Amino acid sequence: MTHTLDDRTEMLRELLERQFGEHTDQLTELTLQSRQRDHGGHDPDTLRRLIEVAQQGIADTARALKRMSEGDYGVCERCGQDIPTARLEILPSARYCVPCQQRG
Repeated sequence: MTHTLDDRTEMLRELLERQFGEHTDQLTELTLQSRQRDHGGHDPDTLRRLIEVAQQGIADTARALKRMSEGDYGVCERCGQDIPTARLEILPSARYCVPCQQRG
């Protein structure tokens, strides 16, 4: 079964939107835990780091959705080549192709 570019884009949009919701839910839960006396069973440093990771996930996903709406999604920000679909399926918020990501 061959997927058209529109099918691929829609599938990736749905994946990004689902991830955005998951990150948002996680941040909400962690924020509530941070207000509890026992920090939800986390030590304060771990909880702070988990909150930072959730915030970064929200930011990365929002940027990917913005690039999608602007027509720049799936294009490496460094070399301008298309990012392979397989990479986007694994990391939908990817900004770089693998060679550019490895170059740092």
